[in-house]
Amino acid sequence: MTVLGALEVDQEGNLANWMVPGKLVPGMGGAMDLVSGAKKVIVAMEHTAKDGVPKILKKCTLPLTGKGVVNLIITNLCVFAVTPAGLILQETAPGVTVDEVRAKTEAEFSVRLISA
Repeated sequence: MTVLGALEVDQEGNLANWMVPGKLVPGMGGAMDLVSGAKKVIVAMEHTAKDGVPKILKKCTLPLTGKGVVNLIITNLCVFAVTPAGLILQETAPGVTVDEVRAKTEAEFSVRLISA
């Protein structure tokens, strides 16, 4: 299992976490190795960028680190399972509504909240 951050994740479990266009980067580092060798990939990240733009998308726009590798997305707002049927919202942070998650998520998702 590996846990890492992301710039973008999409509803198919694709991960982009190493390059921002226009920024100088030395390379993708070990992230590609981590996601290709792990049986389970968990992404832990802020739900939106600093400007409020969603980071959970229908389709990643940045170069991919791994295709279809993400199993679970944990953000400051919620937890999504990534399944062959798409994203499933499993949990929201205290005080966060499903409507708020929908408003801040570009990707489509179904809701199956796990009660505590």
